[in-house]
Amino acid sequence: MQLVIAAVGLRQPTWADAAFADFAKRLPPECRLTLKAVKAEPREGGKTAAQMMAAEAQRLTAAAPKGARTVVLDERGTRHTTASLAQRFDAWLQDGRDVAFYIGGPDGLAPDIKAGADETLRLSDLTLPHAFARVLLAEALYRAWSLRAGHPYHRE
Repeated sequence: MQLVIAAVGLRQPTWADAAFADFAKRLPPECRLTLKAVKAEPREGGKTAAQMMAAEAQRLTAAAPKGARTVVLDERGTRHTTASLAQRFDAWLQDGRDVAFYIGGPDGLAPDIKAGADETLRLSDLTLPHAFARVLLAEALYRAWSLRAGHPYHRE
């Protein structure tokens, strides 16, 4: 199974790229984690937020593996503990499809990409900067994998 984070925004701080890479390399090859960053729609030119989100949604879906289970990150998504995320991880493995996680741009995700998602995930009740969201998701996925694998990274 491949885990792909498709996220709006090409340039992130160096620390965020390094932290993401650190967690991604910890996952085993059978659960490879990759980041597919896509260009944010330019905020000038009189486009509405809906038009910009629609353009970004096209880029996000193009970056995801075909036939992947889609999980959108949204502040109104399902709240998980590490243990329940580890259970979802098991379910994804049993499903056999790749999993694509969508992180929207400054205006969020287009309504149609949210409506078409298989799942919605909430990382926090707080609004997070995009760089934090990428790193936090990578760490949460690694922690979920480590829990289900019996690795000592996670402690109760």
